Amino acid sequence: MELPFAESYKIKMVEPVRRSTREEREIWIKEASYNVFKLRSDQVYIDLLTDSGTGAMSDRQWSAMMLGDESYAGATSYFNLKESITTVMGFPYFIPTHQGRAAENVLFSALVKEGDVVPGNSHFDTTKGHIEFRRAKAIDCTIDEAFHTELIHPFKGNIDLNKLEAVLKQYPKEKIPMIIVTVTCNSSGGQPVSMQNLREVKALADRYGIPVCFDSARFAENAYFIKMREEGYAGKTIKEIVKEMYSYADMATMSAKKDGIVNMGGFIAMNSEEIFRKATVFNIMFEGYITYGGMSGRDMNALAVGLMESTEFDYLETRIKQVEYLGNRLIEFGIPIQRPVGGHAVFIDASRFLTKVPREQFIAWVLTIELYLEAGIRGVEIGTLLADRDPETRENRYPALEMIRLAIPRRVYTNNHMDVIAVAMKNVWDRRDQISTGYRIRYEAPIMRHFTVEMEKI
Repeated sequence: MELPFAESYKIKMVEPVRRSTREEREIWIKEASYNVFKLRSDQVYIDLLTDSGTGAMSDRQWSAMMLGDESYAGATSYFNLKESITTVMGFPYFIPTHQGRAAENVLFSALVKEGDVVPGNSHFDTTKGHIEFRRAKAIDCTIDEAFHTELIHPFKGNIDLNKLEAVLKQYPKEKIPMIIVTVTCNSSGGQPVSMQNLREVKALADRYGIPVCFDSARFAENAYFIKMREEGYAGKTIKEIVKEMYSYADMATMSAKKDGIVNMGGFIAMNSEEIFRKATVFNIMFEGYITYGGMSGRDMNALAVGLMESTEFDYLETRIKQVEYLGNRLIEFGIPIQRPVGGHAVFIDASRFLTKVPREQFIAWVLTIELYLEAGIRGVEIGTLLADRDPETRENRYPALEMIRLAIPRRVYTNNHMDVIAVAMKNVWDRRDQISTGYRIRYEAPIMRHFTVEMEKI
């Protein structure tokens, strides 16, 4: 008999969590202005708000933290991290930052100016926010298949080369500071980008003289999908696949809180010494000195180990199979999700789930709150509120997909928790016809409003 699958780790420490009552949750969510970001963590039973910085570090990472060098300049921890980045990704230059959005802020301050356009595959909220804050424009060139949740396509994160070339033809080279490729593509459902697509994007970019930047938060998960789904890569190691991936990039931003498996940290990596020098000016202004940026020595040490661990097949198989397990449970219940299941999260198609809620009442936001009320589970809206307003017309932008993201922290929950999530969502599914109204905005920030928005029930 074949042995069943089991996790590639054993548990060394636990953190107690408390189940709340529905009556408590109704009070808490109202006090939070119907925004799950404003909930206290101890008001949440299973927290799927994000997989960013919420993972459990290994014993080797904790050991490395004890050896952190907190020197202001030239810390050994910096060189440990530099060695890991060069080994895994191949870049000769890197700058540490305190997280991914800081990496974007530093790099875009050096390269993006007013009037520029930045094509890519479904830019995430902070990426688009940093571009639009500089009065530039993010242009989505994702393949159309990504926006059909029932359609099975192995690489829904791919860039449509025809869409991309249309942008490159329309705008002069001086107006396109970079092409951003997000691996995996979060906004389309944690969907991977194929090696062939990365290769073809780089070839097209080189033809027009435009640099390619990878948004690398979940690069290891992307490599896993290439190994499992793309012809010619089954026999390659994850590290070999990652090295080839980054041979098609000129630079990268990284939120290390995802596939770095640390609680805080990020970096920019690049091949160009010129871009490195430009970026260091802003890094010193915004983050810190070149050899620590926004990171402590102990965090750089933990990240140096985390990058090596996250590019091992056993770890990735355990990680992605748990996400797949939750997705399959939801499919069994008939719940509409983005298929195939992505790497870090399950994305539920809220428009097909709540068909009676008008889109101007924020369908995915409604479903997020209903799941919290049902079982104390915190997900996050990837829909109209996250899409923000058009910077020129100030009208709501209605995205092609209204989704709720259930992001699974790394090495934190068991499959028993996945079962609780699936049944809770089924309970909401069973009473979906009773949900017909949503929320209106009481307060919103001028950009990236979903983090702090205050809502009221209609």
